[in-house]
Amino acid sequence: MHQHGYIGRKLRLPKLQDQPAIIIATFGSSSKGQAAMDEVEAQLAENFADHQIYWAYTSEIIRRKRGLPSLLETLAKVESDGYRKAVVQPLQVFPGTEYQQVRESSLYFPGLRVIVGETLCHRWNFIEDVLKEVSADFLTGNNQINLLALHGTPLAADPVNMIYIGISDLVSGMYDNVYAATVEGVPNIQSVAGRIKKDHARTPFTRIRLIPMMFLAGTHVEDDLMGEQESWRSTFEAMGMEVDCPAITCGAQEYFKGLAFRKECIQFFCQRLKRALDIMKHY
Repeated sequence: MHQHGYIGRKLRLPKLQDQPAIIIATFGSSSKGQAAMDEVEAQLAENFADHQIYWAYTSEIIRRKRGLPSLLETLAKVESDGYRKAVVQPLQVFPGTEYQQVRESSLYFPGLRVIVGETLCHRWNFIEDVLKEVSADFLTGNNQINLLALHGTPLAADPVNMIYIGISDLVSGMYDNVYAATVEGVPNIQSVAGRIKKDHARTPFTRIRLIPMMFLAGTHVEDDLMGEQESWRSTFEAMGMEVDCPAITCGAQEYFKGLAFRKECIQFFCQRLKRALDIMKHY
């Protein structure tokens, strides 16, 4: 159907857009995490001022709670607005199950040519870049250690497990006082805490810093890492260590420092998006 033909005029088809649309796919956040998301949105708008930016949310709970669109709804909106090309940039840190779901929903959506950008830690050199950024918060004093907190997955067959295990091996070789554990998978906190306890017996540690390598430092950090009971914090306090977690003040409120509050990490996402836009020029 030609948009200038009789039927096209009757249906008021939109003018086809020349540039691809940008769709930012994110898990979403509660009201407490919105401060970090506002920072992310501002940086994306500044870096891609000449593109129309749409948002999509993968968490059904957050969509229901806040009346936000799903990825499929946003893809449909983009198509109805006259776009035939779109770049979907996920805000996932690692290419796990949620990222694969975003890819499947995007690449097979009818009426659109879609390219999906890579995650923050999609390649090993990307991981090294993120570690360099995060290392600014590492404790460096004698008898002080750091523990990177990764999200993890409960699915043993998920290929992303090799990345979590690889990061644990990577940081043990790169740093003398850095460990890594996941909240929901391997290496789990029980095994890593056991290793730290053995090292603590040989060289007593006085302080440990828990550093989230998660996009938003929300419930997992507040409860699993820094909660009063049955948390990572209580585990290490029982060993006689002082425990802290990097925080940042935004407005008048203090937040735990997830990757969304690290401007350099948001620039890394912008780099992933720019690469995807460059690839789209050939399609």
